[in-house]
Amino acid sequence: MQPSPESPEQSRSADARPRRLSVLRHAKSAWPKGVADQDRPLGPRGLRDAPAVGRFLAEAGGLPDLVLCSPARRARHTWELAAAELDRAVPTRHDPRLYGADGPELLDVLHGVSDEVGTLLLVGHNPGLEDLILLLAAGAGGAGGAAGAAGSDEDLLDRVRTKFPTSAVAVLTWYGTWAGLRPGAALLTDLAIPRGVRDPS
Repeated sequence: MQPSPESPEQSRSADARPRRLSVLRHAKSAWPKGVADQDRPLGPRGLRDAPAVGRFLAEAGGLPDLVLCSPARRARHTWELAAAELDRAVPTRHDPRLYGADGPELLDVLHGVSDEVGTLLLVGHNPGLEDLILLLAAGAGGAGGAAGAAGSDEDLLDRVRTKFPTSAVAVLTWYGTWAGLRPGAALLTDLAIPRGVRDPS
């Protein structure tokens, strides 16, 4: 008698554990004259929205095991304000490769993440982050490729294509290793744009 085919769940190897990638675009920045791009600070709206990102992450559960953050001032400050809203410290690395990287370059960074990390938060910049999300969730063609190659929510993909604004958080999931992550392998499961409340005074 032939053995029954294994289900996808049964055939997953021991290292093919569930992974979660949260992608955060830095909060709204200011454009002061004479300041280099990497040194631009957050603007008033960014200072309001960044803590709201932290509250969203806390309420959503599944805090990251590791944060990879661009060294640009606006990205670092976004994460500092968001992290202050969490109930525990999260290991954070400031990786210069994230500044100005496109989607494939960001994927190369992810390939180097330790498989001890189940949930990762990537803090960086557009258009690279948008490119990465579409590369992972819409297939090798990215923004122009076949939508929902891994079964992602089509409405969420359309929203990312339209705009991935400041303070936006996209959540992608898949089974496998970081080194084995490939275009089209992830599901885009959530997209949030946390906003702080403007002081009426």
